Amino acid sequence: MANGEILGEYAQTIHELSERIVAAQKPIRVLDTLKWDMSVEEYFFEHKCKKLPTIDNQYYVQHNPLCFDPTIKIQEFRDIEQSIRRCLGQYSGVGSIMQRMCYEYCRVIEMLMARGTPQFSEISKELYGSSQDVFHVGAPTLKDLATLVTETLANIKDQVDTKADEKKYSSEETVEILSDRLANYFSDRAHLRVELSDGIIADASAGADRIKIHKGLKFSSREIRTFEIHEGWVHLGSTLNGMAQPVCTFLSKGPPSSTVTQEGLAIITEIFTFSSYPGRVQRLTNRINAVNMAEEGANFFDVYQFYRTQGLDENDSFQSTVRVFRGSTPEGGPFTKDLSYSKGFILIYNYMRLAVQRGLVSRIPVLFVGKTTLEDLHILADLLDEGIVAAPKYIPPQFSDLAAVSAWMVYSLFLNRLDLRRLAIDFKALLQ
Repeated sequence: MANGEILGEYAQTIHELSERIVAAQKPIRVLDTLKWDMSVEEYFFEHKCKKLPTIDNQYYVQHNPLCFDPTIKIQEFRDIEQSIRRCLGQYSGVGSIMQRMCYEYCRVIEMLMARGTPQFSEISKELYGSSQDVFHVGAPTLKDLATLVTETLANIKDQVDTKADEKKYSSEETVEILSDRLANYFSDRAHLRVELSDGIIADASAGADRIKIHKGLKFSSREIRTFEIHEGWVHLGSTLNGMAQPVCTFLSKGPPSSTVTQEGLAIITEIFTFSSYPGRVQRLTNRINAVNMAEEGANFFDVYQFYRTQGLDENDSFQSTVRVFRGSTPEGGPFTKDLSYSKGFILIYNYMRLAVQRGLVSRIPVLFVGKTTLEDLHILADLLDEGIVAAPKYIPPQFSDLAAVSAWMVYSLFLNRLDLRRLAIDFKALLQ
């Protein structure tokens, strides 16, 4: 049999298994099944922010019933996992990626079955992490990061705000501005849309072919730029790159492990494009603090008051607190997905530094071939060389220019070796 025929059969087998995963995960909509309906918010404010209606497992079953049989769906993924081993072998690289995806989707389903129970938060920590996780032995935790960032931002409070921070654009104007900008970035994708939505908690959210903007809010030019980079360049771009994969179609969909990588990639792109700002960083830091509070036993009202002390109004404080407890109960552990932003940023930044140090800089753009997971990059790079994975079309210029990225990371490697506490003593006279 010729090499071309062997590759064709190999690619066809991967494609068929990949399509089974894509089809199996289609009805799983994690955030939709965790949300609290509008009556909860109305009840909360009617009772002067001191009471919530009963939210338990039955609440979710009644208000957000699963549109599939979880037992049958778990068995479907287990059957796919077995087929992967039988068709690709135990040690296949691409097979290992797909098998892990099947396992994660099974755990996601088990998490959704556990909504409103203590087990929900335990599975969430397994899938998305905990505020107490470390990055290596002896390393600081995400909670330590939040403490450092909060203390540092307090030192520059009110010193960096400009007209760019003024919330002067309506949600309708924001849709128009983003539509024009993304039409330029995705110049060959005329069907992409930016639209208003009143059914999302976040200010903005990206789907397969659209970006939703929270209706009825005001946004600053900095926030609109963040939406452009975060939701557009990264989330929408990586989705389109994944959908364009001719063989590994599973790259168009992301299990929880890819959520950490994708959110981290979006944050690091904000940083690299100088689109982030202290208010944005504080928001991400507050999410770590809020999740940590809930992990340590704080309830909904404790976290709500925390957000009020951070200067958020009643509505923003409520919505931010809901992000922590959705899927759980007002007294239960947190849904830890919001740790993904900061956790992913740290993991990707360090990966990039080490990739440059070890001469693997060409792997960095592989992050954008679809909904990737950091630990799979070495396998995806090999598949790219084999022609099983297609090169990404949409890559932010800050990542496609490997020369510029390399220069940044080379200096970063050295700067990390300096003792900041020693420098603070030596620079004391300069900083008075």
